[in-house]
Amino acid sequence: MSKRFVWPIIFMASAVVACANQAEKQWQSDHFDVDKGFFNQAQIDHEFSLGRFFTITKRFFLDDQPNTEPFNRIPVQPISMQALQGVKEDVVYRLGHSSILMKLSGKYILTDPMFSDRASPVQWAGPERFHPVPLDTQQMPEIFAVVISHDHYDHLDQGTIELFANKVKHFLVPLGVGAYLQDWGVPQENIHEMDWWQSQQFGDFTFTSTPSQHFSGRGLFNRNSTLWSSWVIDSSVQRIFFSGDSGYFDGFKTIGEKFGPFDLTIMENGAYNPDWAQVHMFPAETVQAHEDLKGKAMLPVHNGTFKLSFHPWKDPLEQVTQLGEEKGLLVQTPMMGEQVKVNAPKWYEKWWRNVADDE
Repeated sequence: MSKRFVWPIIFMASAVVACANQAEKQWQSDHFDVDKGFFNQAQIDHEFSLGRFFTITKRFFLDDQPNTEPFNRIPVQPISMQALQGVKEDVVYRLGHSSILMKLSGKYILTDPMFSDRASPVQWAGPERFHPVPLDTQQMPEIFAVVISHDHYDHLDQGTIELFANKVKHFLVPLGVGAYLQDWGVPQENIHEMDWWQSQQFGDFTFTSTPSQHFSGRGLFNRNSTLWSSWVIDSSVQRIFFSGDSGYFDGFKTIGEKFGPFDLTIMENGAYNPDWAQVHMFPAETVQAHEDLKGKAMLPVHNGTFKLSFHPWKDPLEQVTQLGEEKGLLVQTPMMGEQVKVNAPKWYEKWWRNVADDE
């Protein structure tokens, strides 16, 4: 299908999704306004307008943007379920974009699982994956917890949630996101909606919803109707921070003071642009946020899977590793599906340099 016709179709699909969304709910939260919905700790200049939406969408689909996608699918390291079940150490794996599979103290945790082919309201148009998911999603073991950062299509995927609806003990989500999960078949008793600074404990594990600087909405007319969060995942042995999507803000220092140091920070690093600089970090800001959080090692995510901005697809990984080397930080950049040992962080091969860019 011609790109010229794709962006109006996605626009209409988004409008339909918005109209079909659940009714607005009045939340008891100090960062919720009845008229405006949820809002960030600091006032930011990221107002929505149809004109701005059309301008960015037109540029995204119609303008020439060199090297924003790889010429071929990027390589992945397949994850064997048999080998995974035999792992005794605390490990994490990049599955693509911001989707991480963790095995901590023998329990499996997923962040923002997004296994569909497209990050879009429809599966026949919109940003398409650069690579397959590196494991058989039908054969995954029982998942202890799924952690969701916010409701955007590249983080909250209906097809993936429906696949795991009855295979996950706990879904931990920001305020308002639970209604989507219920609509997609997740039992209400398995959904834990949380405001910033609230925690849920399950045995030795504690999950804390922490602030991020972003926005929400799955359509044109439900902007900021649900909350967005970063997360602290504490297994009593390892403490891991997951940023979700966020612009750089002083909240990272606050989180670092309250919960740091972190054994591993999983940080957004991709889809940045000056037009939305307050809701997505540039690589230098990602590195600074990691330092604010008092992280020991960093795993940059939100790159290498979808075209969601105008920068070359390799740029996030190239920049963040260079900055890490200059500062003497441990920035881990595994291939999708490659194992990362939480207790034994290391530098990885710069695999993206061996992948051809688009024509």
